[in-house]
Amino acid sequence: MDIRFEGKRALVTGAGKGIGREIAAQLVKSGAEVVALSRTQEDLDSLKAELGCQTVLADIGDAQQALKAVEDAGPIDLLVNNAGVAIIEPFLETSLDHWDTVLNINLRAAFVVGQAVAKGMVARGTGGSIVNVSSQASQAALPGHTAYCASKAGLDHLTRMMALELGPHNIRVNAVNPTVILTPMGEKVWGDPAKGAPMLARIPLGRFGRPVHVADAVLYLLSDKADMITGVMLPVDGGYLVG
Repeated sequence: MDIRFEGKRALVTGAGKGIGREIAAQLVKSGAEVVALSRTQEDLDSLKAELGCQTVLADIGDAQQALKAVEDAGPIDLLVNNAGVAIIEPFLETSLDHWDTVLNINLRAAFVVGQAVAKGMVARGTGGSIVNVSSQASQAALPGHTAYCASKAGLDHLTRMMALELGPHNIRVNAVNPTVILTPMGEKVWGDPAKGAPMLARIPLGRFGRPVHVADAVLYLLSDKADMITGVMLPVDGGYLVG
């Protein structure tokens, strides 16, 4: 399936590393003009050198920085709300500060950025496509992931609400829900057999994902090949959620 995005401008949050970086790279290869957003200047510098994309430095856990980032990005046709963070703490030990950090980045930022970008889409009258990067943790409770699971469950329902209310403006909104993805950080955490083996045992395909698996799903949902799909939470989980 040949997916092309010539003439489209795409904003990818959390584009500096891992899944977001792969999504940005694939969008560039598919002809999109990409605006990469990250809170780490070093990552943005290497992205610009590697991909030639526009870059925006911002910590979108801060709502004002998030709004300024959308303004700096300019008109956007395709949005990928990928930025996310996980602070691993059990329920009884989850601090209010860490709860706020996770919810602000994983959920509030998607709302703030999504709303600002969608307002521009509506004003231009050209429609658009938005993909939120959620997680299997939105639908399956994981020990030690209280704030993370709550944030991703909220992101799924935010996706549904966006799809419902933006659909009349020809703006499609979907989510992808990956399992463990072997980014450098993922390999560091889940590469330990004591931690990774029980998770692998619940995945029918018997393997963790890689950033390209998520990027492929995101590009499909962004594209006109999916122009009758909106409000969907697409698992990219090797079958984890069927159990």
